[in-house]
Amino acid sequence: MAQFHWKPDSYLDLIRAEVPRYDELQDAAIAAIPFAPERVLELGMGTGETTRRLIEAYPDAWVIGLDSSPDMVFRAREVYDDVQLARIEDPLPDGPWDLVIGVLSIHHLPSDLKKELFRRVRDQSRSLVIADVVKADTQVTPIEDGYDYPETASDLASWSGGEVSWAADDLAVIAAKY
Repeated sequence: MAQFHWKPDSYLDLIRAEVPRYDELQDAAIAAIPFAPERVLELGMGTGETTRRLIEAYPDAWVIGLDSSPDMVFRAREVYDDVQLARIEDPLPDGPWDLVIGVLSIHHLPSDLKKELFRRVRDQSRSLVIADVVKADTQVTPIEDGYDYPETASDLASWSGGEVSWAADDLAVIAAKY
């Protein structure tokens, strides 16, 4: 799989080819938000597609986006003010947050770093929504060893203190309210 993650101009077309249910996953992520959030932290903002959908659903939400790609941050800043160059392994920006959301970003962390992220999120947020690639009987989404570390949806739910709210093929949405 090409490292398409870092090419803002072609990202959406390529990700839709790699993840055929991408738009369903995005819709399910927004539908899983447990209440109208005011302060939102997005992990792995990318092109801002999740932020766009979130703001359409919750126009009063203020979103800070994190991304580790300078190209993606540069592109996202053309549309959104609050985008920071940061890795999700790093300390989170100061909360409290009403919602922390990550779409197709958490699977890049090994298990121990996912668990640590969920602990940090619980300390600073009222809710968490993860929409991501998971281990499944049929793996539709290409996985690159050493770069992608999917877990089962039930493990993600257990570790985050949430529940699986949507699943299809090798994709799942986990929502937690703290």
